[in-house]
Amino acid sequence: MTVILDRPATTPRTLVSPDLFARLTARIAVDHPEHAHQAELIMEQALAFLAACAVNPGVGLGPSDTVDIGWHTFILYTSEYAEFCERVAGRFIHHAPDDVPGETGTGNSLAATMAAMEASGYRVDPVVWPTSAECSSGKCNQCYAGCSDSPKPKKAVG
Repeated sequence: MTVILDRPATTPRTLVSPDLFARLTARIAVDHPEHAHQAELIMEQALAFLAACAVNPGVGLGPSDTVDIGWHTFILYTSEYAEFCERVAGRFIHHAPDDVPGETGTGNSLAATMAAMEASGYRVDPVVWPTSAECSSGKCNQCYAGCSDSPKPKKAVG
């Protein structure tokens, strides 16, 4: 049975089991020791981001670099990630890096992503999301390759 998330959980971490949350945060701490002290925050914000993607299909929301660590980590657990996507979004939430040479990213701006998260009822933590000052200084990029939550339409061949 598919359940579409129609209102946010109390906290994003309740979107997954406590065991899975612990496994994901432990993986972040091991794979990204420079962010070990933020592992729980990163995963909570990644889950809130994915929940916002669930209720905003096709918008092309994209994470901050730090939040993308949580998304990448979750994707490694393919079975759990696929189940989460089906339960929360009713569809698979694809991770689509835009790394085609000469093309710009198709993901939405971080400001639009943060607004969508807040509109979905989730708190956006400025510790892992850039401020407007960081954006104006050119440090406001989405993922290292312009990742977004859905692929752009393919061009017709022929």
